[in-house]
Amino acid sequence: MSNRRNIFFYHKKDSDMLETVSPLYELAAKQGFTVVKDHKDANIVVSIGGDGTFLQAVRKTGFREDCLYAGISTTESLKVYCDFHINETDKMIEATTNEQIEVRRYPTIDVLVDGEMSFQCLNEFSIRSSIIKTFVLEVFIDDLHFETFRGDGMIVSTPTGSTAYSKSVNGAVVDPFLPSIQVSELASLNTNYYRTLGSPFILSGERKLSLRVVQDGNDHPTMGMDNEALSLQHVERVDIQLSEKRIKTVKLKDNSFWEKVKRTFL
Repeated sequence: MSNRRNIFFYHKKDSDMLETVSPLYELAAKQGFTVVKDHKDANIVVSIGGDGTFLQAVRKTGFREDCLYAGISTTESLKVYCDFHINETDKMIEATTNEQIEVRRYPTIDVLVDGEMSFQCLNEFSIRSSIIKTFVLEVFIDDLHFETFRGDGMIVSTPTGSTAYSKSVNGAVVDPFLPSIQVSELASLNTNYYRTLGSPFILSGERKLSLRVVQDGNDHPTMGMDNEALSLQHVERVDIQLSEKRIKTVKLKDNSFWEKVKRTFL
C-alpha cells in the first residue's frame, strides 16, 4: 500500500457514526494518508459498517478496478468483507507498516436486462416474482434450453456471494479461486407436470446464463443487485455471466477466504 496514499472513507453521515469514525480520520493522517472527500480522487476506499456497507461502497464508487477496497466492521464480529474491527487501530497500523497486507481479487458478474440496462454485482443477482403468483422462467445455458422454471425466483451468485443469500437456500460455498457462477432456485414447483433440476448448479465462468421471463402477466419482477432492489415493467430477458472485472480488496496474510468462512459459520 506504499504507493496508495489517497483514502476515501465510506460510511453513514449521522452524528453517532461521525463520532465513531473521527479517530480513523486522525489515524489515517498520522500514518501519512491523504483523506479525500471525493471517491474519484482516491486509490483506497474504506467502508465502515458491515458487509452491506462494503457492498454499497463498491457499488456507489463504480466497481473501480484502479483502487483497493477495505472493510472495517463496527459490529461485534468481523464479516466476510471486513478484515478489521473499528477498535483494532493497533492492528491496522501494524498491518500497513509491516506489509502484512496482500491483495485479493474478488470476481463480479455482469447482468444485462433486455439488451439495454446493464449493471454489476459483487455478491449476487436475484430475480423473483413481485406478486403472489408462480414465476415462470425459461432457463438457457449458452444456447441450450435447460429447463422451464416455476417458483418464486432464482439467485445467481459469485463465489464470494456463495456465503450470502445463496447459502441460505442450501447453495454450496464456492472457493473464489474458481471462476464460476452458482444458480440457486427459490421455492421451485416440482410435480408430475412440472419439473426443474431441484438443486443449485455451478457454471464455468466461460458460460452465459439467460433467463427469459414468460409473459403471462407476471413480467414485473423484483430484481436484486447485491443489497439493492430494482423493479422494471415488462422484463423479457436477463443475461448473466462472469465479468472480466475484479474488485481488489485487502487481504491479511492470516485471514484467507476459508478462514473467514470458518470464523463466520463454524
